[in-house]
Amino acid sequence: MELTEKTYGTPGGRIRYWISPSRAGLPWLVFLPGLTADHHLFDKQLEGLGEAFNCLAWDAPAHGGSRPFALSFSMGDLVGWLHAILQQERVHRPVLVGQSMGGCVAQAYLEGYPQGAAGLVCIDAPPLGRRYYTRPELWLLRHTKWMYRSIPWGWLQRQGAAGTAESPYGKGLMRHMMAGYQKKEYCALATHGYRLLAQAVDAYRGPLPCPALLLCGEKDNAGSCRRYDRRWAQREGLPLVWVPGAGHNANTDQPAFVNRRIAQFCMGLDAAGKGS
Repeated sequence: MELTEKTYGTPGGRIRYWISPSRAGLPWLVFLPGLTADHHLFDKQLEGLGEAFNCLAWDAPAHGGSRPFALSFSMGDLVGWLHAILQQERVHRPVLVGQSMGGCVAQAYLEGYPQGAAGLVCIDAPPLGRRYYTRPELWLLRHTKWMYRSIPWGWLQRQGAAGTAESPYGKGLMRHMMAGYQKKEYCALATHGYRLLAQAVDAYRGPLPCPALLLCGEKDNAGSCRRYDRRWAQREGLPLVWVPGAGHNANTDQPAFVNRRIAQFCMGLDAAGKGS
């Protein structure tokens, strides 16, 4: 499937996104990559699902091709810009597919626009909501600057790849995405992103206004994501699927498995809509 690159201007910089030709009758998938990752994180999904769905994927502000970009934006800004892009492209009630931080952006979007999506797929993404986090966890999210800066860049790149993926493809992709940054830029972006997450956790009221599917890698060792997702699924009655042998970037480790689950989830939404 061929995607068209487009841009959306903001006071802080230009956001780049990629969109498929709109085909009538096909549902929309909107892909939101995680912190420091770009739209290539979803290459296997765009390839595997592009025939059955209309697709849009962005490089979030200050990520990938959406640079240079001032690190002065809030979560509310991200939500507003995403909404403006979807309105501009006439993407109505898509299924939002967010990995890690991208899943958090999707949750914040749904709080701001409760009718803005037909469904949500979170891949290795933590929930928003203060009750899921301890005070030390939130403190650490707000104070990551010196931790990142103290780590040698070469080691940080190696750990970034090894700590987020299990497959050779997933590790190689993460190395490639990280190599696009200088250390100072990468550390500033990560620090800003974690601070936004902490603020969004405190501000979120929930619950989700649409059906959701949680996908989490069996070997996801990024923070406490597996614990968060277990509690999230239990508290809110959400389906949680463990992705076999996958790490934090589960969609790059097991793309065929993840693609099937996304397609099945969307088919269920379509069937429910026709039955209502």
